[in-house]
Amino acid sequence: MAYTINKTDGTVVTTITDGTVDNTTSLQLFGKSFSGFGEGLNENLVKLLENASGTSAPTAPLTGELWFDTNTAQLKVYDGSAFKPTGAAKSQSTAPTSASAGDLWTDSDDDQLYVYTGSEFLLVGPVYTAGQTLSGWKIETLASSGGDKVVSSMYAGNTRVAIMSKETFTPSVTQTGFAEIKAGFTLNSTLSAVFEGTNTQAANIDITGTKGDSNTSSTLIKGVNFMRTDEAQTTTGAVTVDNDTGVIIGDSQELTISVSSNNVTIAQTSEDKDLSFSINDGGSTVVPLKFTGSTGAITMIGNTTITGNLTITGEFENSSSEINIVNDAFVKLNTGNSEADAGVIVETSDTDDARLFYDVSENLWVAGEGGTYSALLKLSDMTDDGDGNKGTKPLTTDSSTGDLKVTTLTLAAVGSEITSSTSTSATTVPTLGQVATSLKRWGGSTISDDSSNSIAGNRYVETSAPDNSQGANGDLWFVRES
Repeated sequence: MAYTINKTDGTVVTTITDGTVDNTTSLQLFGKSFSGFGEGLNENLVKLLENASGTSAPTAPLTGELWFDTNTAQLKVYDGSAFKPTGAAKSQSTAPTSASAGDLWTDSDDDQLYVYTGSEFLLVGPVYTAGQTLSGWKIETLASSGGDKVVSSMYAGNTRVAIMSKETFTPSVTQTGFAEIKAGFTLNSTLSAVFEGTNTQAANIDITGTKGDSNTSSTLIKGVNFMRTDEAQTTTGAVTVDNDTGVIIGDSQELTISVSSNNVTIAQTSEDKDLSFSINDGGSTVVPLKFTGSTGAITMIGNTTITGNLTITGEFENSSSEINIVNDAFVKLNTGNSEADAGVIVETSDTDDARLFYDVSENLWVAGEGGTYSALLKLSDMTDDGDGNKGTKPLTTDSSTGDLKVTTLTLAAVGSEITSSTSTSATTVPTLGQVATSLKRWGGSTISDDSSNSIAGNRYVETSAPDNSQGANGDLWFVRES
């Protein structure tokens, strides 16, 4: 009677006639009453033990059949269309050849696991090689007084560089470089670890420490050495504004210091507001220089020293009653202008005031008020030129005697009348009339004169000179003004 051979699912594999051998599968299947089946049965058992080990895949395999591929030293299973690796990782120093998608390979040199995608092996882990030692992120649990805390530690070369935590805590077991772990990212303090690169935004900056503390380097600045905008700050270094817009001060930007074409401008930009410079003078605030915005006036208080020329366009006005003192030997007027009368004007009630000035048309100094001016005496007017210049020189001297010569002289009445022939106490300059009166008192009595030229002894006082018929030798004839 023939044998009907079924698979696990009930599907018929083959029917074996009595006394025959069936080779439909990888194994020999024997019919009833087949003589000499013992050898074939034993071979079947060996094939099962070695999983049909060989360089070639079994012929007529069934789904689920195993085959150890000696070419790749892999155990493979038939999936109904081809033999595929069973999924066991292969450990060797180089990547396997003829790999199938899903194959695992352990790099025996680096102790790293790879998976084959169908086109290449991709690293599963760890991310570091055996020679690199622990590097990258590692999830750890650290004990603290508040309970265990799960953290992510970042390692490099088996050294913990940083810890990331969701909360701040102090580890109860010493963690080198991490006395306290902050919520967020905490760096290992023993490594002097820093964030290197450009940070475009930060919510806060740590300013603990003392201003002026040494920085880590010229490019790593401690937070305490930054100047704040929310409170008064002090810096030990120079502040440089490296642009021409300069410095702007005030809640309305009233004061600006700017540069244009290398020219510096200090400006009070608020309309009609003042710009003042103050100093501490013996504990009191003094404003020695003030610019008045509403008028453009400049007020200066205190002594002012000017080295160089002072050029004034407009009037010079001194509102004080004090005397202006000039230490220079000369004061030069009308400098750089066309020749013109120049001098000093004193304000009076007259229209043209009182003036002392140099008259350029006459080349002499004049003085006066109310538009009427007279020449001042010059040194040349006082020189010894004899009688030759009388009428042009008001005063001359005699070079031989030193006497003063007067071309014309009129004296007004000075002093009182001489009332006694013995009067000698009067020291005032007498008039001609007083001299005549004195002459009349010679001898003790007054001699009257008249138009008849009366003779009074040997003295004459008349309004005209005597003729040849009048007087005698030794007589004195005095001519007075009429």
